Amino acid sequence: MLRKFIDKLREKMASKARVPAPAPAPAAGAARPRSQGHGQGSGHGSGQTGRGAGGPHGQGKPLEQRPRRDDRPSHERASREGSERGPSRGGGGGRGAHGGHGAHGGRGGHGGHGRTEGERRPRPARDDFEHPRREPVKPSVAVDVPKMDTAFSKLGLIDPLAFAVQEMGYVDPTPIQRQAIPLVLEGRDVIGSAQTGTGKTAAFALPIIQRLGGHGALRCLILEPTRELALQVEEAFQKFARFTDLQVTIVYGGVGYGKQTDDLRRGMDILAATPGRLLDHLEQGNCSLGRVDILVLDEVDRMLDMGFLPDVKRIVGKCPRERQTLFFTATLPPEIEQLAAWALRNPAKVEIGRQRSPAETVAHAFYPVVASQKFELLQLLLEQTELKSVLIFCRTRMGADRIASRLLQKGHAVGVMHSDRSQRERVEALEGFKSGKFEVLVATDIAARGLDIAGVSHVINYDVPENAEDYVHRIGRTGRAKASGDAFTLVTEDDVRDARSIERYIGSAVERKRVEGFPYIYSALFDEVVLAETTPKTAGRLHRGMRR
Repeated sequence: MLRKFIDKLREKMASKARVPAPAPAPAAGAARPRSQGHGQGSGHGSGQTGRGAGGPHGQGKPLEQRPRRDDRPSHERASREGSERGPSRGGGGGRGAHGGHGAHGGRGGHGGHGRTEGERRPRPARDDFEHPRREPVKPSVAVDVPKMDTAFSKLGLIDPLAFAVQEMGYVDPTPIQRQAIPLVLEGRDVIGSAQTGTGKTAAFALPIIQRLGGHGALRCLILEPTRELALQVEEAFQKFARFTDLQVTIVYGGVGYGKQTDDLRRGMDILAATPGRLLDHLEQGNCSLGRVDILVLDEVDRMLDMGFLPDVKRIVGKCPRERQTLFFTATLPPEIEQLAAWALRNPAKVEIGRQRSPAETVAHAFYPVVASQKFELLQLLLEQTELKSVLIFCRTRMGADRIASRLLQKGHAVGVMHSDRSQRERVEALEGFKSGKFEVLVATDIAARGLDIAGVSHVINYDVPENAEDYVHRIGRTGRAKASGDAFTLVTEDDVRDARSIERYIGSAVERKRVEGFPYIYSALFDEVVLAETTPKTAGRLHRGMRR
């Protein structure tokens, strides 16, 4: 009986109709409409499922076809997918099977192939994207650096560095730069903490370049939690070192290995990296950390939240014990003290401003609204705003796609940035937002940390962050470099406890505002007594390793 049942089951499966191939994808970086039907796309190489649209479950590659480390998840690496994973050797992430239901599917595995009822989709074309910068930063003709007498040179910086800073338009050092630069020049280990947007990168980059002197072996390593931060820091080092002979490069996931391997084997002085891809290069013998003199862990709190601690310890263990170590972060949670005791020697602490407070240049407020009216209120806020450069944060990747699609239908130029986007799409969305091609960028918390986007006039939290600390980072994308900015947060009935937690975290009440002329539906949100009796939510730190 069992054999007959199995034979019938095989015949039934063999008779299933084949599913047609999906439609071509829209241009990279821009928002794409999402269909109403949702299913599951292909997983990452090891077989986990990724989000897709309109199709049944897919499967990843067999075990013998697994891609490299930074393209496959595990229980230790799942939290990192939003930061440094993306399609590398296998090309762009395979799209979820559509099943004929919709035009937009979330990305599935990196290099894996979606499969519907036994049929394997064709392998996607390889994405040859490796680095957004095409032109060299260093001048093609030698420049005579003049004798400098500036606020930066008075901190002890040599003329080529002070000249590079002046060429970039900076005049006065920020408080953290004034305090940290002399300490780093002395060779001290440093823990630097300051509000976001206060120039932490220059605070360690400028003295490091001076301490390295001329071209030699790989002597400086900067670890970053996300690709975007690594790219930003590498670009800053390139610009600061443009009048020196130091060589700077970057390694990060989501792109090919070709240029990275060539740079490492050619010989670099300064390396910015994300942990997963760096470990790949170390295992392949493409570089060595045996002569690293200066180690920088940037955004340390975020690295801890994303589960990087084991990899960070492995990397630190490959560096010489006699070295200078620098920690820089926007917040300084207790966990960092434990890591610092292990990695640093008698560090000097530089703390600027209240660690939990938003920058004084940001005016922020809560806008209570019932969930069914959130998008309508968002649209009205955009209409009443002098729309220049608006960054909208959503809690999930799916929510970001949905909001971007609706804004696109309303006629806005919208870019989207989250961990399901390929590295090419993420870079093009960010560059399009910076250049003004996109007036709105819809993103998850992948864009909340450290990104320096000049001229962001408004930040709108469409979804309240579940962690109060992330609120400070989100709204810190505006009001940077002494400019003013505004931050709006839409608060629904389900967000009241999270909103109270934010107020407790920053140590002050956040003003509640209502938009004149908006047809509000009454809710207990507008009852001050009810709100006052709501207990704040106790937020954990563990879930922040989730993909964003």
